[in-house]
Amino acid sequence: MPSPVRVRIAPSPTGDPHVGTAYIALFNYVFARKHGGKFLLRIEDTDRTRSTLDSEAAILRSLRWLGLEWDEGPDVGGPHGPYRQSERQTIYREHADRLRASGHAYVCDCTPDRLEALRTRQRAESRPPGYDGRCRERGLEPGPGRVVRFAMPREGATVVSDQLRGEVSYESASLDDQVLMKSDGFPTYHLANVVDDRLMGITHVIRAEEWLPSTPKHVLLYRAFGWEAPAWVHMPLLRNTDKSKISKRKNPVSLDYYRETGILPEALRNFLALMGFSLGGDREKFTLAEMIEAFDWSRVHVGGPVFDLDKLSWLNGMYLRELGPAEVLARLRAWRLSDEYLLKIIPLVGERMRRLDEFVPLADFFLCGDLDHAAISREMVPKGRAPAETAKTLEQFADELDEHRPFEAAPLEALARAFCEKAGWKSKELFMAVRVAVTGRTASPPLFVTMEAVGRELCRRRLRRAIEALRAVRA
Repeated sequence: MPSPVRVRIAPSPTGDPHVGTAYIALFNYVFARKHGGKFLLRIEDTDRTRSTLDSEAAILRSLRWLGLEWDEGPDVGGPHGPYRQSERQTIYREHADRLRASGHAYVCDCTPDRLEALRTRQRAESRPPGYDGRCRERGLEPGPGRVVRFAMPREGATVVSDQLRGEVSYESASLDDQVLMKSDGFPTYHLANVVDDRLMGITHVIRAEEWLPSTPKHVLLYRAFGWEAPAWVHMPLLRNTDKSKISKRKNPVSLDYYRETGILPEALRNFLALMGFSLGGDREKFTLAEMIEAFDWSRVHVGGPVFDLDKLSWLNGMYLRELGPAEVLARLRAWRLSDEYLLKIIPLVGERMRRLDEFVPLADFFLCGDLDHAAISREMVPKGRAPAETAKTLEQFADELDEHRPFEAAPLEALARAFCEKAGWKSKELFMAVRVAVTGRTASPPLFVTMEAVGRELCRRRLRRAIEALRAVRA
């Protein structure tokens, strides 16, 4: 075992904090703690069109909520942190220049139109898409609109030695001349990842198996620089119940959803551990400390783990029942019975209240998770519309909602009204369908203020479940 062990988690701040990030972070954290090593956090924010500070803050908040505190990275040693790729551009350019000087990289000026025409021709000829090496021998210099590509070997094979999967071989002919530096001067994932891992002393790269096909490119980059590669460990992907890769259309993937629906962090850690690790025997409930004590790669399985929400709820119930009443009360107050949250919803239902005992029935949809959409499916269908048509329209609206920022009343209403114009729906039709999907009733406080208070993740989940219920309705 190389010493000292140094591992990292390297999320991209381009959306909500993903449950897959937590899954990989957990195994990096446990491996580091098992061997007295360091667990680093690196924010890979080179996608300048999609990276946001709000997304980065959500990632940090979610990892802390799960109890996976990092040893080095953003917010350690200063408010901006030492490990944010957008602050390391000079380093990447210097390393790209090193590769060009040694003949392992070259400048390419092919336009997007030429590359698209090339891909179209390759598809028509039933060939795998990839760059044809047109600029490889032209000796171009860097300039506006130009990229830097890695000169992949054209013969032989590259072997990746994975600690879970053994040796995996890739023919050089199947590897594209990967872009290393984009035309905007920012590095691609491949260059920045390898350079950062080397300079940060990473000994083991523990990541999802979807990165395995990229690993031969990384092995070759290490070789081109004359560096020793780290150990590779590619964890099995989280799967939906139909064995497809976990996705927001079939399962909540944002960590915010699990926090907001009252899943305990210790239960979620335990559940994520079960996705790839066995403590032995039939035991499924164990603490983080017990996992660290028993951890060994021989206990990690590579089959596709099924992300079963019912099992997570069952496991969460076990943890809840072990808490004393005072601790449950504290958890409830930290959840949706906090003064902060109740003060958001009291003004929304206050005008309808005549007695205090009416608060709970008026506010129940603010305080629960899933609704019984099957029972209310027909109430979501506007007069003259079909259930299938309503489902399709709600799905299109939910897709737009997924990418919408900020999740606040006025922008949400503007989004919904603009969507109605595009979809050819009256606003009252869409608003009622969304209202029933989100609240479970046809009458509620103002829709978009309600959605803001319910929150992005519960609104997203309820809309997706409403779509499923509508598709099950026989017209």
